[in-house]
Amino acid sequence: MYSIGVEEEYFVFDVKTRRAVTRANKKFFAGAKKRLGDRVMTEMLQMQIEVATPPCDSMQAVREHLIHFRQSLAEEAQKQKLGLAAMGTFPLAQWPEQTVTPGARYDAIMDDLQMVGMRNMLCGMHVHVAVPEPDTRVDLMMRLTPFLPLLLAMSTSSAFWQGHFTGLHGYRLAAYDELPRTGLPELFRTKADYDEFVAALTWAKIIPDASYIWWAIRPSLKYPTIELRIADSCTRLEDALAIAALFRCLVRALDRDRELNAGFDRVGRAITVENKWHAQRYGVAATFIDPFRRLPCTASQWLDEINDFIAEDVAALRCQGEIARAGQIVSEGTSADEQIKIYRNAKAAGRRRLTALKEVVDWAAAETVAPARQASTAA
Repeated sequence: MYSIGVEEEYFVFDVKTRRAVTRANKKFFAGAKKRLGDRVMTEMLQMQIEVATPPCDSMQAVREHLIHFRQSLAEEAQKQKLGLAAMGTFPLAQWPEQTVTPGARYDAIMDDLQMVGMRNMLCGMHVHVAVPEPDTRVDLMMRLTPFLPLLLAMSTSSAFWQGHFTGLHGYRLAAYDELPRTGLPELFRTKADYDEFVAALTWAKIIPDASYIWWAIRPSLKYPTIELRIADSCTRLEDALAIAALFRCLVRALDRDRELNAGFDRVGRAITVENKWHAQRYGVAATFIDPFRRLPCTASQWLDEINDFIAEDVAALRCQGEIARAGQIVSEGTSADEQIKIYRNAKAAGRRRLTALKEVVDWAAAETVAPARQASTAA
């Protein structure tokens, strides 16, 4: 049990200008569909493309799928003089230039969201973990919420927005929080509470169904899974796998111990909202507040505490390597840290802002497909 599936969203850009495409390249998408079938999908804006693994029993299976996806898409993109980048925001993209992907769902969303929808130039990673009893997912969602800021901090890859350095490590959620029904979930403790909320919104015709609730974590409507949605799209594949594995272990640990975090309350949620902001602003260098003891802690200290109580789960799910990588992210930094370093070094060397941003894009594109290239060379 506790099978896992991962969805990744990527930006597509012009390799000459390094600017995000404003319209989808039909030949690129046709080639991607031919190679990946239903595992590749369009997103709401035509500058984005999404992939989804099938349910996997091991992190190695997830790794193999994501390597194949990244490699296939990069090769098809190259044929059309395009590039692929896994990032939470794209440095050289302008929201007024974007084109919505045709489709009834997207049309309805855009009709509701208007300009806010057009500004949704954001790519994330979603992690689904199946649980033995789907009716427990609302309780699990509530008890998993305190960990979300750490998972966000470890994934941060969105330091730039519309050609500017934002000063944040994770700007993606600052933009995403413009949308309704985003951010941290409400403090629902039972499935009945959650169902009542969804019923009220659907009865009023505000939303068609629960898939229009875009919280940072939610019970999936389509699958018997708990779905993590807070993470930026991870530039480095190993970072994506580490975060996915950590979330999977947390789900299993909290499912087998129903008392763990059962005391999460309104004060704890308010502290978690503050922790979320610190994750957005500082990434893994943030100072967090323990939502139960109300004491400050670093990302490293927090991860050490988590590792103590998920040890059994790490062993059972055989993801020791991925969890070790989580520690490296905390100590060495995220994609956002590297992006900021590249940008600042370029500026310090006297290069113009546009040139510095192009260097950030080039690094992200290379890192996105690096594991795929290494696997291809090894083969």
